Amino acid sequence: MKLTRDLLSRSWRSWYAPDLRRVGPPWLQAVWTFAFATTLALGLTAVGMAIQALQGAGWHNWSVGWRWFAANWLTALVIGYIIHGLFLLAALLGGERIRAFSLRQRALFFAGVPMLGVTIGWPLSAWLLADGGPGWGLRFNLDTVLGSLLISLVICFIFYKFFDAKARQVAAEQRATEAQLRVLQAQIEPHFLFNTLANVLSLIDSDAATAKRMLESFIDYLRATLGNLRSDRSTLGNELAMAEAYLLLMQMRMCERLAFRIEVADEGLRDTLVPPLLLQPLVENAIHHGLECKVEGGTVTVSARREGGQLVLEITDDGLGLCDPPVRRAGHTGNGVALANLGQRLASRYGDTASVRLEALAHGARATLRLPLQACAPA
Repeated sequence: MKLTRDLLSRSWRSWYAPDLRRVGPPWLQAVWTFAFATTLALGLTAVGMAIQALQGAGWHNWSVGWRWFAANWLTALVIGYIIHGLFLLAALLGGERIRAFSLRQRALFFAGVPMLGVTIGWPLSAWLLADGGPGWGLRFNLDTVLGSLLISLVICFIFYKFFDAKARQVAAEQRATEAQLRVLQAQIEPHFLFNTLANVLSLIDSDAATAKRMLESFIDYLRATLGNLRSDRSTLGNELAMAEAYLLLMQMRMCERLAFRIEVADEGLRDTLVPPLLLQPLVENAIHHGLECKVEGGTVTVSARREGGQLVLEITDDGLGLCDPPVRRAGHTGNGVALANLGQRLASRYGDTASVRLEALAHGARATLRLPLQACAPA
């Protein structure tokens, strides 16, 4: 993964964000912990040297200052990586449940984990620095334990106030993002509905019986799917079912000129959470721009598979293909309202962790969607 300024910025923000969603490679998160611990050790050492200098205690001696920086640094690293490990464990065992906490619960959790880390790490680092260790004179005794608990309470309070403010900021950003998603979703719904009604209209004069059957099927389709269109999330299973129903409608119009396949590599992927109307615009594009203008028609293939921590969806057709195919990262617009709209929706929800790509093939075109895997929470 290429390290860009944007990736570093988002990775750093995710390091302290109260939602356990980490951006960037795991080693980069460990680097932020190292940098934070080093900065904290420098600050504590500087404050200690200043206080001792004011008291005339000989802190102008830099060799003594270096020894105390080393002690502070080891202590900060031990505590920092214990907290880092506790958050990793929490994300692994119950990340989705923690993200569903209320603001107060989340603030308490993200303050309590550092408190636990300090409670464990402070005596451990004191033991490492005691006689038999590096030998900097700290001893593991009752005063050390009480001191660690007192410092834990202070740090707990600081982290509580910090994460409480961050949780409220994240909640406000999420509300703004969801409002943007609803606007974008509202733009694509009429596009889909009008396209389908236009298909029915085109059949009325030439084949009224087929147009009637198609309209009846369309009404049944809308009755079954309009509830999903108004939701802020869907599942891959629902999206595949909607795509299949739409392809069946188009098959009624195009008859033998349209064939389609839906392929899911792992049936468990059907429970994956995805944005609503994810596949619809791409399936429409495959038919209207790839196959309708081709005399003999062709085949549309919708496939889903897992690649690492991502869900990969492909809509492939063997139609007329593309000229100078555009490639769009999530959030980059271009020609084609549906594709640009989809890119904006992915960018609003996932940032740079999702993408939509349109490319030409030797015979036809392929649209590829990549987005993070999100398991469907149990009912």
